[in-house]
Amino acid sequence: MKGILLIQAGYMQDADRKVYSLLSTLSNEEREAERGSYYGSLSGLARHILGGTLYFHSMFKAALKENPAAVKALSYPAAALPEGKLTEAQWKNLESLFESGNGATIQFVSALKDTELNTPVPVEWYGGNPAAVPLYFMFNNLFVHGLHHRGQISQILDELKVDNDYSGIDVAFLKLVH
Repeated sequence: MKGILLIQAGYMQDADRKVYSLLSTLSNEEREAERGSYYGSLSGLARHILGGTLYFHSMFKAALKENPAAVKALSYPAAALPEGKLTEAQWKNLESLFESGNGATIQFVSALKDTELNTPVPVEWYGGNPAAVPLYFMFNNLFVHGLHHRGQISQILDELKVDNDYSGIDVAFLKLVH
């Protein structure tokens, strides 16, 4: 299972790089324009993806405080995400935040022991039933969360006639497993 999580984490890193690169070809006005999504703009969607990663990392770190290597992997400097419309400088700063967060996900998974994938992670999402779910389940939530919102970005880019394709899992990600 750890190998599958590493492949998914590698895909997430690659897809976020591609999305960030594509969005960086747009003007700041195009990125910040209201697009009818729940998070408004393209940059709003990108920030939400990143915010989700940071949120999941905080849950993982709390659940695995007994594994120093795993905790260290998630102890990267994470700045607060800016709110509202971004300036060009704020947009450029997001690239390093994406890189730090996605790199930390890969390092975190790499530091895990197989038995730790069943570690219970407390959640409030299900009204207390269950009060916790296994770590591997939460990883799937992290990956699906990003996939869902990158899909929204893709749909908006399609409407803008901006070519985009970051949907495949490349065999290159297998190197993360070995």
